[in-house]
Amino acid sequence: MTYETLRQKPEIKEEAAEWFHDKWGVPKDAYLQCMETYINKETEYGWYLCLEGHRIIGGLGVIENDFHDRKDLTPNLCALYVEKEFRCQGIAGRLLDTAVKELKSKGITPVYLITDHASFYERYGWEFLCMVQGDGDPDMIRMYIHR
Repeated sequence: MTYETLRQKPEIKEEAAEWFHDKWGVPKDAYLQCMETYINKETEYGWYLCLEGHRIIGGLGVIENDFHDRKDLTPNLCALYVEKEFRCQGIAGRLLDTAVKELKSKGITPVYLITDHASFYERYGWEFLCMVQGDGDPDMIRMYIHR
């Protein structure tokens, strides 16, 4: 397994956008737009991948806002996903750690994320911050912070 950013492997941005779209249902073009701004160095909010050979088996992104009402809490880690057969091998933790460390090295801290998981992120240094309203969602969702 290798860990890469899309700046390191810009040639797979189409494949990565399709992979994230398949996992989360967000339009492929929305992913491509965010990925291109990162690849073109218009933002430091990156895209991180775990590859087995040429296959994407895990990934996450960093964006301005992950579809919630707290627009002041930015940037947001988004779209974390690891293929089922590769879970419980530390891939998600390494992706999280890599993204947070890279952002901190660029002076970008804290970082936020929303999730419906209640204990997963605490293992990786994230703290529950508050409940936020998801865009178009009737229920509140948990927001975490990494300082």
